[in-house]
Amino acid sequence: MPETIDKVLHLILEKHQEQLLEKWVASQLHSGEFRSDLVREDELREQCASFVALFVKCFSQKPDTDVTDDVWAPMAALLTDIAKRRTNQGFTPSETATFVFSLKRPLFHLIKEQSQTDAQVTERLWEISLVLDKLGLFTTEVYLATREDVIARQREEMFELSCPVVQLWEGVLGLPIIGTLDSKRTQVVMESLLESLSSTQSDIAIIDITGVPVVDTLTAQHLIRTVSAAQLMGARCIISGIRPQIAQTMVHLGVSLGDVVTKSTMAAAIKYAFEFQGLEVNAKDNKYIGR
Repeated sequence: MPETIDKVLHLILEKHQEQLLEKWVASQLHSGEFRSDLVREDELREQCASFVALFVKCFSQKPDTDVTDDVWAPMAALLTDIAKRRTNQGFTPSETATFVFSLKRPLFHLIKEQSQTDAQVTERLWEISLVLDKLGLFTTEVYLATREDVIARQREEMFELSCPVVQLWEGVLGLPIIGTLDSKRTQVVMESLLESLSSTQSDIAIIDITGVPVVDTLTAQHLIRTVSAAQLMGARCIISGIRPQIAQTMVHLGVSLGDVVTKSTMAAAIKYAFEFQGLEVNAKDNKYIGR
């Protein structure tokens, strides 16, 4: 280990820590890329101060490029918190990683001021650069993982909202499905339908697939599973929204829905449900009710 440059590093990281912090904060504030709309200056200064303090402590104990060592665990925890905050605040992955990378210039300038440029200094600077690169990339990984968690949570919420079961009439439920019907969503659809059948004691359920772009063999299997579950609850299912294109595709694929009643439109399905219940809708005073 180059003794001379390590003395310089110790001097900078210990004696000039405040100066390094001020130079780093100033470089970010005046870089033209500071997002004052997303983060306050005092929050930025607090994050920088925490980072510099931990960097000095961790690098003093483990002055090499292995940032996976337990010594660097507190730094990993800090960067995880910063990355998650910046994900929620609306920063991009590049802006998040730049928080770490931007420390290089003020740190290298201080090293040059306190030492003579020689091979030892160059080699040590390269090692420090590698450490900062790894820490910067770590923030990007945390950022992406956090964003994936947010997307997954939003997807779950959309699943719940995209399967509304509505009561069309006494004893008649309607379940409009929009989008692709995969295994996971089928489970949500099935649970929503069965819970509604149980709570309303309905005996007819209309599953409308007008908003399903493609009905293939897998989609048909998911529909059959849902219908079978509803039938076990004592309900009669009607599938509506069978468009000509979907009908042709199903015939071409040899897909069969068995003895399930199918209708081309929701209106036709509702009419069938009324007839099944022995109900009849008539015009009043030569006008349709509700007009």
